[in-house]
Amino acid sequence: MCHTPAMESNVADLLTRAHVEEPHKIALSEASTGRSVTWAALDDLVARVVQGLTDAGMVAGYRVMIAAGNTIEFVAAYLGTLRAGMVAVPVNPRSVTGELVRVLVDSGTRMVVADASTITTVRAAVQGLGEAMLTAGLEPSTRPRIVTVGTTLAPGERGWDQLVAKQARPVPQRSDPEGLAVLLYTSGASGRPRAAMLSHRALLASIDQVAQVDPPMVTGRDVVLGVLPLYHVYGLNAVLGQVLRQHARMVLVDGFDAESSLDLIEDEAVSVLPVAPPVFPQWMAVPGLEDRLGPVRLVLSGSAPLPPDLTAAFSERTGVEVHQGYGLTEAAPVVTSTLSSRELRPRSVGAPLPGIELRLVDEAGRATGPDDAGEIWLRGANLFSGYWPDGAGGPDADGWWATGDVGLVDPDGDLYLVDRVKDLVIVSGFNVFPVEVEEVVGELAEIAAVAVVGVPDEHTGEAVVAYVTPATPGADPVELADLVRRHCAERLARFKQPGVVEVVDQLPYTATGKIQKGRLRAAARRLDAGLLQ
Repeated sequence: MCHTPAMESNVADLLTRAHVEEPHKIALSEASTGRSVTWAALDDLVARVVQGLTDAGMVAGYRVMIAAGNTIEFVAAYLGTLRAGMVAVPVNPRSVTGELVRVLVDSGTRMVVADASTITTVRAAVQGLGEAMLTAGLEPSTRPRIVTVGTTLAPGERGWDQLVAKQARPVPQRSDPEGLAVLLYTSGASGRPRAAMLSHRALLASIDQVAQVDPPMVTGRDVVLGVLPLYHVYGLNAVLGQVLRQHARMVLVDGFDAESSLDLIEDEAVSVLPVAPPVFPQWMAVPGLEDRLGPVRLVLSGSAPLPPDLTAAFSERTGVEVHQGYGLTEAAPVVTSTLSSRELRPRSVGAPLPGIELRLVDEAGRATGPDDAGEIWLRGANLFSGYWPDGAGGPDADGWWATGDVGLVDPDGDLYLVDRVKDLVIVSGFNVFPVEVEEVVGELAEIAAVAVVGVPDEHTGEAVVAYVTPATPGADPVELADLVRRHCAERLARFKQPGVVEVVDQLPYTATGKIQKGRLRAAARRLDAGLLQ
């Protein structure tokens, strides 16, 4: 059923509308279990989550961490948290204990929903929370309660079935569009992970902007592949948001495998494939790929740019066009799409969506010339409210926000990404903050100095490279590099760990003592190309 421009003020209102208009239509299916729920059943489950949260003493504004894979429970926990006026804090299920502790401390999370894949790490993080808060100079607060999905309960924990056991009672609807809905951890100007504050207004605006694109990314007739992680803004709002708005069906997949994903596309008649760049080389390696995408009408790629030769080869082989876009967590997330362009052009990430203003400025904040690159500034209702907790770093008084990315705009309005002002490394579409990796490596007494950079990688977009200098001259470089890798494996999620550790006598510095990371990136690229030994 067609969705007219609406007056929703809470993202969960989209579910209410879907329940009213198409109650018996399948909303979500799980590829691994075969479970599915209709819009009516999902709405009832979300209402029960609201009741369970309320009965547990949770109130509006409290933060609920969701540490789980792509499951029906994730979606229900997310929408229930939002409907109750609380704040969702989705996290990467692969996060290690220290990373979760930092998020728990920073966000002030009061409840954690964890599944079997995350429960051990979550328990360790909650256990270590008190000590971490004291170390940070904060007063220890109430330990977050844990709700477990599909695993044995430990003392003091509550099972998912207990949370949703009670029939929901009518509760007042939260209707503040400027109310905080989600904290999503990303990079701030400091280089440390910070939480972008996304309001219901921002999330709904982005959903509406995407829905206005013609041809549409998602329609009510589509079956959408739900392989992008829901803890990431792309999967959470660009994909799930459109499924909610258009009343499409989403097939949830927890983890990507090239062969099984193609089987799923055929078996479930999946028509829209929102994916990340690492998927394409894996699909291209499958024999008979061109015969496996029969139901597909649209392939969407985001999170990081795709090499033009790869998209061309994929489309030539399969007959399916690949559309790309540019987005940021702080923009909830979509900014541009090639679906908004007059035609597909190599290296273009498309034109701005309706309702989004984009301009390029120079270092003095002035508009650049027609053929000049500049920093990308954005303005629109989809923008975030600044970084947690005080809103620092958000849009200026006129509504403009500087992205830190550099681009070019052609005469037709298409955007081309040139570089990043920030030193972010993007691995498989996920942000890696060099400062965080450098701090972990710097914990080793055997290391005198460290610098982390990103280099292009054909499989993950970029890879992490760590340059280190030994604290003791003459140290065995092989043993030192192995020590760094083992330490990082214990302290960092896998995608943040350095793929290459280079031991050098000294790092390059500027006259003011700043590490010259540009020189290190160039050296890493030459090393990768075999030009350096």
